[in-house]
Amino acid sequence: MSLRTWLPLPTPPATLGLSLALSLVVACSSGNTSEFAIPSAGGTSEDPPSQGSFANNDGGAPAEAGVAALPANFIKTESGGYALGPALTRDGGDAVASRNAPAPGVNCNLLVGVVRDFKGKDVGGHPDFQAFGGKKPTIGLVAPALNSARKPTYASACESANLGNKEACPYGPMTTNKPAFNQWYTFAEEVNKPYILYLQLVSNGSSVSTFASKRFFPLDGAGWQDANPDEDKKLRNFGFTTELHTQFIYAGGESFTFTGDDDLWVFINGKLAIDLGGLHPAANATVNLDEAALHLGLTKGRSYSLELFHAERHADKSNFRIDTNLAFTDCGSALPDSPK
Repeated sequence: MSLRTWLPLPTPPATLGLSLALSLVVACSSGNTSEFAIPSAGGTSEDPPSQGSFANNDGGAPAEAGVAALPANFIKTESGGYALGPALTRDGGDAVASRNAPAPGVNCNLLVGVVRDFKGKDVGGHPDFQAFGGKKPTIGLVAPALNSARKPTYASACESANLGNKEACPYGPMTTNKPAFNQWYTFAEEVNKPYILYLQLVSNGSSVSTFASKRFFPLDGAGWQDANPDEDKKLRNFGFTTELHTQFIYAGGESFTFTGDDDLWVFINGKLAIDLGGLHPAANATVNLDEAALHLGLTKGRSYSLELFHAERHADKSNFRIDTNLAFTDCGSALPDSPK
């Protein structure tokens, strides 16, 4: 199998303070590999991805004036922007992206992750999407540590056919079962469609960088296509998960805040640092690394992983916001993803 394509995303402008070259390697079931390179501005497009063109905005406010100009194909959000990259799966192939480091002395504000699209239960799709409901987060749906594959371990007591007690499940069932959950962050043929995702954070004028979107729909026009109306009655592609793997050096004084819906888990050094699981309106939580250093096993001056797992599971809103003063030394990667 021989594949090669170019994604025409230009190198971010100098105002972002970032010089970044990314390569995506797809390891096929035969063991062969193919490289997906992202050229700098002016590169040609050869067999471009088929997910469709990018819009100019997502319905939110423009990025903060004077902070940064976004690369050409990015969708502007309230702060920062995002872009959908190439599909990861070709003939059921596994996907792995190499670790991406910025230029020396420069932090990563352009993060690379994976977004996976699902059909909802209402159209005969995945039983955990476009199903269930809640008013606040339901904690404890995943174990307090990542598994050996760097993925969350299912621990839900709030299953549709095996509901736990009222205290553990105040808003009723949140999941179907372990096999269904294990498809959230792993490629499953005819169940999900994974793509590379780019998130551009921007400085707010202090040491904090932010990505914020009140209409976060990176898969509009892609995947299983748009099927459910948002709060403005516009058809959107709900039903997706987001996965980020990055690294930082703990210096002291850092924090990480997430605001959004639905499920969100952040693991630092492989340990659960933020738990906003379940279906709920936009909710937020902050981890102060100094306060959590003992629990997370952090020592100043050392490098640690930050891994984020998100799920947008139900219409009609999709909020996604990150605020952090972490200095990311790794711009993100897609882990090996074996078909199930």
